[in-house]
Amino acid sequence: MVDVKNLLLECGAFLQGHFLLSSGKHSDGYVQCAKLLMYPDKAAEVLSIVTDKVKDLGADVVIGPAMGGIMVSYELGRQLGLPAMFTERENDIMTLRRGFTVKEGQKVLIAEDVVTTGKSSLETIKALENYGVEVIGLACMVNRSGLKQIDKYPIYSAIDLDIKTFDEECPLCDDGVELVKPGSRKKF
Repeated sequence: MVDVKNLLLECGAFLQGHFLLSSGKHSDGYVQCAKLLMYPDKAAEVLSIVTDKVKDLGADVVIGPAMGGIMVSYELGRQLGLPAMFTERENDIMTLRRGFTVKEGQKVLIAEDVVTTGKSSLETIKALENYGVEVIGLACMVNRSGLKQIDKYPIYSAIDLDIKTFDEECPLCDDGVELVKPGSRKKF
């Protein structure tokens, strides 16, 4: 059995400190999955857990939001034998570009590295709404949302982590701990 938390720690992907998340919230922990994704064999091992959870859902395609979902969607697509694509922001709006297309009625699995609030996944779902596809769930390496689903979409993760998140009253700010913004999203 894969010890996901240990792999995250070994790769330096599980960080502790004071972080500004792309949601605008503060946190005492951050999972930088790119550090794990540097090692294709380890990433494949972790994502095989997710593959086992989603393999019978009948997905036709895997789509991940850029940046965090690109490699995750690719690896899930590879393991599931499905096409893998990604959405990206164009003029601050998540869009399906680069000649990627989906067909009406297709079942889509959304893939992310980490789900915290689900904002990027929901933006990807919004980008797909005019295509007439059926989104069947959110797949991720790490679920730190504390939820089993976001909106009506079930979450399928390799690991669920309980990492503290702060809205307005942040004890780390009160203690003067330096704030770091490690994510890729410019605005939240």
